[in-house]
Amino acid sequence: MSLLEVRGLNVVFDGFKAVTDLDFDVAEGELRFVIGPNGAGKTTLIDCITGRTRPASGSITFDGHEILGRKEHRIVRLGIGRTFQTSVVFEELTVGENLDLAASFRRPLPALLRRRRAYPDDVVRVLETTGLAGLVERKAGVLSHGQRQWLEIGMLLVQQPRLLLLDEPVAGMSRDERERTGQLLVEVAKTHTVVVIEHDMEFLRRFATVVTVLHEGRLLRQGSVADVQADPRVQEVYLGRARKEPVDAGN
Repeated sequence: MSLLEVRGLNVVFDGFKAVTDLDFDVAEGELRFVIGPNGAGKTTLIDCITGRTRPASGSITFDGHEILGRKEHRIVRLGIGRTFQTSVVFEELTVGENLDLAASFRRPLPALLRRRRAYPDDVVRVLETTGLAGLVERKAGVLSHGQRQWLEIGMLLVQQPRLLLLDEPVAGMSRDERERTGQLLVEVAKTHTVVVIEHDMEFLRRFATVVTVLHEGRLLRQGSVADVQADPRVQEVYLGRARKEPVDAGN
C-alpha cells in the first residue's frame, strides 16, 4: 500500500495552472526522485503535501489521513518533514545544539526543562548517521555547504518523520559532497520514506531507482532511470535530444 497518495491534484495561481489533475503515489520505504524543468510543478507538489499551498483541489492522503488543506504544524505531527532549497539552520548554535533543539519537538515538557550532561541517544544516532559526530561542537555558521545540508537532514531525522521531502539537496555541492549525500539518502531510506526533488542528472543516475517526471504540472513519465531517460518526450522537454547518455545498469 502507498504511504502517500495524491489524486486529481489541481493548483491554480492567478489563472496559471501550476498543477493539473496530478496523480502521484509513494510506497513506504521508497526512495523516489522527482524531476522536471523549471515550472513543472515539483515544488508546488511538495508545498501542497506540507500545507504551504492553498487553495488546491483534489486529494492528498498520508497513511490514510486526508491532509490537503491541513495546517503545516498538523501535517508535521503526522510524520512529514521537508527541507528547502536554501538550508535553514541556527548559525550561532553548534551542530549538536541544532539537532537537540530539533529533537525537542517530540519530547515532553519535563524532559525539555531537565538539564542534560550529554546529548540524548536520538541526537547521537543522527550525528553518526549524517557523519557529523566529529563536528558536534562546531557552530553551524562555519560549516561547509554540504555539511549544512547534512545538518538540516539530521534535524528532520531527530523529529522521527515517516516521510522526508528533500528539495534539491545536492544543489551547489562538490562531487564528493554529492556522493556522500547520495549514500546518506540510501541509508536514510532503509528506515524512512524519502522523496527527492532534483536537477542533477549525474546524481540521479547514480542513486535513483524510481523516477517521476513532471512537465507543466502534469505527470509525464514514471519508471526506472533507464526507462525515463529513453523516453523521447522526456528527452524533448527536459534532458534535451543531445543528452542520450548511456545509463550504468549497475546504478
